[in-house]
Amino acid sequence: MGKREVNRAVFLDRDGVINHAIIRDGKAFSPRTREEFRVIEGASAAIRELQAAGFKVLVVTNQPDIARGLLSTADFDWMTERVLSETHVDDLLVCPHDDQHACTCRKPLPGMLLEGAGKWGIDLAQSFMVGDGWKDMEAGKKAGCTCILIDALYNQDVGGDYRIENLKSALEIIIKNKDT
Repeated sequence: MGKREVNRAVFLDRDGVINHAIIRDGKAFSPRTREEFRVIEGASAAIRELQAAGFKVLVVTNQPDIARGLLSTADFDWMTERVLSETHVDDLLVCPHDDQHACTCRKPLPGMLLEGAGKWGIDLAQSFMVGDGWKDMEAGKKAGCTCILIDALYNQDVGGDYRIENLKSALEIIIKNKDT
């Protein structure tokens, strides 16, 4: 039996990293309609560069508005198709649950990262989690990833291994640390 290839990955939160988060009362939320959903300029190019550098790129996203009845399945599916078709990420994992479901996939738990690692043969210790919230940083930390926080007005109290401006800035850090 052959040795299984080990991959490195960049796990990306969706809202605030790939598409614009919706700010309501100073807090970040997921888009709830097709009209609110806009891919961030440069996200697709940064993802292609990460893949060209040898990384698997997986989206890991909490979407509790599905369980809360605030986001229709049709609109969520449309948003997912936009992410897949515009960015060409390798995989998209979603937790559709709310806190009361006590699932193991909902960030800040590392369930989606562990699932992606198992599916794609990923070495988590050599991988990165890029997000814009404390739940992203905590999930990445629990999974053993290097955590990169995208700076925003709504997350000034959140820490990560790095705090950067956008996904392109994260790309620079990831490529610089690729062989360490």
